[in-house]
Amino acid sequence: MSPALLKMYVSFAGMAFMFLSLIILYFSRYKLKGFFKLFTAVIAYFFMATAGLIIFFVVFSGPTSG
Repeated sequence: MSPALLKMYVSFAGMAFMFLSLIILYFSRYKLKGFFKLFTAVIAYFFMATAGLIIFFVVFSGPTSG
């Protein structure tokens, strides 16, 4: 697998983490109560931070050769 293809798949994982964090935060704020609300919010913010780090890595690692 070429480095460019691997970088593409890593960026897809970052986008999936962002989407998951969006869905989990929605459920956390509007659908859940009590302990589950806090637990899912922590998980969602973890996914969001991880996605941010992944996208930061992909963008600032520069272009790949072929």
